[in-house]
Amino acid sequence: MKRSTIGWLVIAALLLVLVFTAVGSYNRLVSSETAVDNKAAQIDTQLQRREDVIPNLVNTVKGYAAHEKEVFQAIADARSKLAGAGTTAEKAAANTELEGALSRLLVVVENYPNLKADAQFTRLMDELSGTENRIAVARQDYNNSVTDYNTKIRKFPAALYASIFGFEKKDLFKAAPGAETVPEVQF
Repeated sequence: MKRSTIGWLVIAALLLVLVFTAVGSYNRLVSSETAVDNKAAQIDTQLQRREDVIPNLVNTVKGYAAHEKEVFQAIADARSKLAGAGTTAEKAAANTELEGALSRLLVVVENYPNLKADAQFTRLMDELSGTENRIAVARQDYNNSVTDYNTKIRKFPAALYASIFGFEKKDLFKAAPGAETVPEVQF
C-alpha cells in the first residue's frame, strides 16, 4: 500500500473513533438526563399524594378545632404555592413552607385528645407519615440521579460533547434556607 492510502485509513479510523465516542457519550447523557427527569416526576407524584391526603386531614381536624383558622389558612396557602411551583427550587421552598404549616397543625392536634384517638385521624396521620417518608426517598433518589448526571457532563470525553449537544447542569432538590433549624413546638 502506498503511504497516502495508509494515511487516509488512519484518518478515517480516527474519525470513526471520534464518531463512536460522540454517539456513545450522547446516548449515555440522554439516558442519565432521562433518569433525572424520571426522578423529578417521582417527587412530583409523592408531593401530589401528600396534597391529596392533606384536605382530608384538615377537614378531620376542623371538626374538633374550628377556631384554628390561621393554621388552616397557612396550610391552604402553602398547598397553593406548592401546586404552582415550577422549578425545583420553588418546589423545595413551597415544600418547606407546607411542612412548617403541617407542624403547626400537629401542635393544634395535641390540644384535642379525642381527635388523636379518632380512627380516621389516625389513619390519615399514618398515610401522611408514609407519604413524607416516600417524599424523602424520592428526593434522595432525585439528588443521587442529578449528582450522577452532573458528574457525567463534566467528565472527559463526555464534557466535550455535553456542551455541543446542549446538556446543562441540573439543580439538586435542596431544602429552603432555615429548614435546618429545628421548629420550636410549644404547648
